[in-house]
Amino acid sequence: MSSVEHTPSESAPDAQKWVDVQASDDFAELKHRLRKFVFPVSGLFLAWYLLYVLLADYAHDFMSTKVFGNINVGLIFGLLQFVSTFVITTLYVRHANKNLDPLAEKLRGEIEGDGK
Repeated sequence: MSSVEHTPSESAPDAQKWVDVQASDDFAELKHRLRKFVFPVSGLFLAWYLLYVLLADYAHDFMSTKVFGNINVGLIFGLLQFVSTFVITTLYVRHANKNLDPLAEKLRGEIEGDGK
């Protein structure tokens, strides 16, 4: 979020700028970089979650196997769902900072007239 205040009349780009930026190679590259990360990671996470659900529903003996004390495989897999969510979030933030944000800032500059 920018700390500089803009009035709509001074910073509102015209519709043609939006169309031009959307048609640009940089915008296509930004979409490609985003999709290259999001689709595979989403697919992997959904497969991992589906595996957990299927094991919980159909592999009761396996999921109830005691690992130590009252901790069983099902509890560990359940906790790993949370861990995987935090790992994915961390990986996405890293990916965005390195690969998405610089290009998005460049496009923003073009739209707002900074001409970067």
